[in-house]
Amino acid sequence: MVVLAASIVSKTGKVLVSRQFVDMSRIRIEGLLAAFPKLVGTGKQHTYVETENVRYVYQPIEALYLLLVTNKQSNILEDLETLRLLSKLVPEYSYSLDEEGICKTAFELIFAFDEVISLGHKENVTVAQVKQYCEMESHEERLHKLVMQSKINETKDVMKRKASEIDKSKIEKNRGEKGGFMSLQSMGSGRIDTGFGSDMNISSSGSGFGSGSGFGGLVSDVDSFSSKSKGRPAASATAPPKGLGMQLGKTQKTNQFLESLKAEGEVILEDVRPTIGQSKAAIPPPTDPITLTVEEKLNVTLKRDGGVSNFDVQGTLSLQILNQEDGLIQVQIETGGNPGVLFKTHPNINKELFSSENILGLKDPNRPFPSGQSGDGVGLLKWRMQSVDESVVPLTINCWPSVSGNETYVSIEYEASSLFDLQNVVVSVPLPALREAPSVRQIDGEWRYDSRNSILEWSILLIDNSNRSGSMEFVVPPADPSVFFPISVRFTAANTFSDLKVLSILPLKGGPSPKFAQRTLLSTENYQVV
Repeated sequence: MVVLAASIVSKTGKVLVSRQFVDMSRIRIEGLLAAFPKLVGTGKQHTYVETENVRYVYQPIEALYLLLVTNKQSNILEDLETLRLLSKLVPEYSYSLDEEGICKTAFELIFAFDEVISLGHKENVTVAQVKQYCEMESHEERLHKLVMQSKINETKDVMKRKASEIDKSKIEKNRGEKGGFMSLQSMGSGRIDTGFGSDMNISSSGSGFGSGSGFGGLVSDVDSFSSKSKGRPAASATAPPKGLGMQLGKTQKTNQFLESLKAEGEVILEDVRPTIGQSKAAIPPPTDPITLTVEEKLNVTLKRDGGVSNFDVQGTLSLQILNQEDGLIQVQIETGGNPGVLFKTHPNINKELFSSENILGLKDPNRPFPSGQSGDGVGLLKWRMQSVDESVVPLTINCWPSVSGNETYVSIEYEASSLFDLQNVVVSVPLPALREAPSVRQIDGEWRYDSRNSILEWSILLIDNSNRSGSMEFVVPPADPSVFFPISVRFTAANTFSDLKVLSILPLKGGPSPKFAQRTLLSTENYQVV
């Protein structure tokens, strides 16, 4: 048996792909292929046509012909077996059996034909073996990619160090210009990137309170408050800080009203909403005399068939004090009464006082809390919650891949607990290597395809009572269902499992209760469906 050429031609005689396996001039192969459509009769059941010199063995594929040109001495049974194998390979590499799809994958088809036929003779291979041979990795290529990636990572590290140095120099310059700490007014209506938990966005206005709104009024921007320390000179509120963009601020009447509430001792809680995708920057000195931060991190592993493999919540309460004279205090807190939450105080905290009265104070009442702490401040209290009860999980994900013909349909749905309003939800689904983006047929929210990492990201800005459940459906080429796992999830929330709240600050040296700010955040550290 000698196969002269394997070709794919249209029914009008146009040659789309042709691979010759013996020495043959271009004029001859073009002549043989041009004569083929004239020889094919209509209404006949034969799969071959003979001429004086060659035999055509063919098979229709939709509007095309898959064609083998052989000599007349070849074994037609083996030719038919070769043709059958090639007909299985063509749909594996070309997902649309038309002229455009064949032309796009011409080289892949030629490589596959070469694995099946060598020097005109059929190799003893299967479809799976041909695909494996064509996808063989190159050690040199992998080594080159690793070297290139290491150079890219090194360049990114240098860039981050330079950016950090520039940020530090700006902060030092602002400190010098304003006489130590940045005044409240110098912050103007700018935005501050902090490194607390995940990335945060705090907006404050010149007179002590700033907020914005977006997304049809459903999601308000960050509301925060600040107060000026005693004796601190006030800068001009009309001059915006250097390098910060324009933002809308509140009216003077609103700011005066909120300032008067604070003067009467009212406590205003900060609802800090992280913004996904922002980079962490250096934290400017806090403007509130006392700031308490409640943060919880989620580590959850869900099973793809249902159930909880791991559920772990770790929380911290930290304290930041600007001035040393405000350090002689105790913190009165209230816990939500969740029996699954186990609290643990810092070694320097009076455990008996906390157990009996829920007051956090130092063992030595004459010793002040440290002041001027950078980062997240001083840790006062830690807690942990573990469970295998699926009802406590804030967000469950169900993924249903199913193969139908030459496509894989993937349906993903989420169900959110009514206990939390989740913000900035991103569900990352791994995909097989694709030549183009997947076809998203239906989605509640928005999607983005990361072609470099082959990940489909499903984003929902806010999940509340109006959308406790949602779904997405997309289509990709045939793939094993395990390819779409593990699914990673990240989100934030403004309330926590412990429901811990700071009620008041108790001064040990007498006098009125100091003003303070409280920040609350629930975020994911590692949340997966495996």
